[in-house]
Amino acid sequence: MDSEGDLIRARTKLRVLYVITGLSTGGAETMLLKLLERLDRERYTPMVISLTTTGDIGPHIAALGIPVRALDMTSGLPSPSGFLRLLRQVRRFKPDIVHTWLYHADLLGGLAARLAGINAVCWGIRSSNLDSDKTHWTTRAVRRVCALLSHVIPRCIFLNSETASRIHAALGYAAEKMSVVPNGFDLSRFRPDEGARGRVRTSLGCSDDTLLVGMIGRFDLLKNHSGFISAMAMVRRQMPEVHMLLAGKGVDRDNEELMRSIERAGLLDNMHLLGARDDVPELMAALDVLACPSHAEAFPNVVGEAMAAGVPCVATDVGDCAYIIGDTGYIVPVGDMDGLASRVETMLKLSREQRAALGGKARARVASEFEIGHVVRRYQESYESLEVNVR
Repeated sequence: MDSEGDLIRARTKLRVLYVITGLSTGGAETMLLKLLERLDRERYTPMVISLTTTGDIGPHIAALGIPVRALDMTSGLPSPSGFLRLLRQVRRFKPDIVHTWLYHADLLGGLAARLAGINAVCWGIRSSNLDSDKTHWTTRAVRRVCALLSHVIPRCIFLNSETASRIHAALGYAAEKMSVVPNGFDLSRFRPDEGARGRVRTSLGCSDDTLLVGMIGRFDLLKNHSGFISAMAMVRRQMPEVHMLLAGKGVDRDNEELMRSIERAGLLDNMHLLGARDDVPELMAALDVLACPSHAEAFPNVVGEAMAAGVPCVATDVGDCAYIIGDTGYIVPVGDMDGLASRVETMLKLSREQRAALGGKARARVASEFEIGHVVRRYQESYESLEVNVR
């Protein structure tokens, strides 16, 4: 350090305000929680504002001793009254840095920060999907506005995949401000676990030798549950003994649309629907293969989680999946459920020892490229690079 200003800054805790569209269970929300769990609290004082509700993730953040405020806005177009509530919260907290997550929060949080006189604004983009048939028109409208304002409001723009970076630069976002910080994974939480494997399989009525393919994620058009079902119907015709596990919000027997698809595919006897679960590490450890048939992703958490648990993956070529998986699994074209079925079949025909070896390579890749501690340090280094006006 070569100036008095540097010394003052090093001794002063920075107040960081995180603004996110909502705190229901999802990839962005989960990554925010993981960041906050490991944020250097001797250096940073955080606070979180959800534009909508505290959802499932809010209580977990509050349990860390971090204030969480929910503005109860409705989904869709920004609310003027909600924006004024946000502006009041920003002025009350007086943050040094505002880090927003997801399009609506980027827009409203960024505007509120600038109106409150805060220049150190970081945006967070967690999507690579621009398809009009799979994205609500209000989200597309907010994204177009953000593309224009990206040249003025944020000092930096975090994206969680190279694919998302290229797509948003082509859309008109300020490419020179972009920084790719991948999702991170806790290898002590997601790991091979024979005990968990046995417990989960016993609860499902499956033996240790039962071939079990999983898809984990909320019920959403982009996740492509119907594609998974059609692919697994093909697999089962060749391997009648295979079982399938589905878990996530809305993925249960109360979902009539899902149940009709499963029944038409003839998979009722072999399909386990678990709904929303808080034991995802244990579920991952119970699988032989994870399938990710999504139409669009940026950086799917479930792929990294499965790999950390030593489970090889078969995924569609969305977002950064090909880079994440590398040579530890298989990638098929988006929408190619015949290809997905074929690759899952290939994986299931390996011996258990061969799958374990592939899973070991997958875990080693996560450890070297996507370990959560390293990812959190990347964010903190970016915060430190901002020219913050310390109080």
